Amino acid sequence: MMWAVFALLSAVFAALTSILAKVGIEGVNSNLATALRTVVVLAMAWGMVFLTGAQHGIVNISRKS
Repeated sequence: MMWAVFALLSAVFAALTSILAKVGIEGVNSNLATALRTVVVLAMAWGMVFLTGAQHGIVNISRKS
């Protein structure tokens, strides 16, 4: 049942990202704003990889993946 909590939180944070992006980045080129949001998401994703210790699994990824 924990998956439902994570799914709900994911939806909430996705909505907040969209709202805050429109409010916080007014007057900025849309491509630049998208690039900035992408950098933040990428940093958070790699943070989770290192926080959970999953970075050791990178060597197991095949070239065909």
